[in-house]
Amino acid sequence: MTERKPPGVPFESWVDHQILAAQRRGEFDRLPGTGEPLPAGLDSEYDELWWVKRKMAREGLAVLPPSLALRKEAEDALAAAYAAPSERIVRKIITEVNVKIRDMMFKPPPGPPLGKKPYDVEEVVREWHRRRAAEATGGAAGPEA
Repeated sequence: MTERKPPGVPFESWVDHQILAAQRRGEFDRLPGTGEPLPAGLDSEYDELWWVKRKMAREGLAVLPPSLALRKEAEDALAAAYAAPSERIVRKIITEVNVKIRDMMFKPPPGPPLGKKPYDVEEVVREWHRRRAAEATGGAAGPEA
């Protein structure tokens, strides 16, 4: 928009005129979100970090206290171990996450308690073997981890 407001024309009238002219030209017809409901939360209090939160949600990021992040990492590691292609990789995954769990157990960070203890590597390996055997025979793998 390069047109300037003419002298003597109230600002509101000039802006309204510009909007109506753009509507007639169809400049608002294909904007993202056209025809969709307004996003939730518009009636809530102003949050200075709204843009940070929206970007994190859009990119699937989360910031958790260290103990909760490790709890999630431990659960993901166990699932990865059960899906691993070899026993060597199962042992490596579980051993690495156990080091982190033990470290946090002895040096608790601020935030909620971890609520995890190191996994029994041999038990995880036995369950991994059982699940692989069940997959090979087409049977159910039993309860999920």
